[in-house]
Amino acid sequence: MSSPTPSTHTAAGGLEQLVQLAQAQPLAPACDHFYFLRHGQTGRNALRVFQAPDEPLSELGLQQAARAAELLAGEPIRTLVCSDARRAFDTAHTVGAALRLVPTAHETLRERNFGALIGTSSANIDWACEPEGGETLSQFVARKRAALDAALRQPAPVLVVAHGGTLYVLAALLGVPVDVGIMGNAQPLRFERSGPTWAVKPLLRPADNDGGAALA
Repeated sequence: MSSPTPSTHTAAGGLEQLVQLAQAQPLAPACDHFYFLRHGQTGRNALRVFQAPDEPLSELGLQQAARAAELLAGEPIRTLVCSDARRAFDTAHTVGAALRLVPTAHETLRERNFGALIGTSSANIDWACEPEGGETLSQFVARKRAALDAALRQPAPVLVVAHGGTLYVLAALLGVPVDVGIMGNAQPLRFERSGPTWAVKPLLRPADNDGGAALA
């Protein structure tokens, strides 16, 4: 799936339904923190087109993955899991080289299957749609809930490398608000729990702290 650019994240239809479905059965990981990384950019991300699992990273996406690896290199990550879609798989292997970890890939962490919509514009994405040959929203949320629950049971701290849709569901499952600042391609995120309450923050280099990171 081609997740929208930041300007369309806030306009994406069906997100209310996604949040409601996720919060009906929230996630309660035993860990107190973990990391999440959306894959680097692809050509179809830039064009806002729904994409298949074999879509490769663009040159920019490769650069973004390398930058993410630099930002994550000093983090005490023990387990690296990823979607087996090529864009996430390749991003995870770039990061894994810096962490000296071999990613474990799972089909269940793939982006939502948009069926007949693959190859068409995602500029006006509606998460509540029911695409021919694809997943319904409830099927997608249920799959992500199970996949993320399994991932976060691995030896902590865990890094999950996946997709924009995964991040929407993950945030909703944990009751964390989603804003544009966390949705960029290859922006490493740290999820932290204080008591029952989860929060998320981007990992930034010192030079990024004053105006935010430049995200594509």
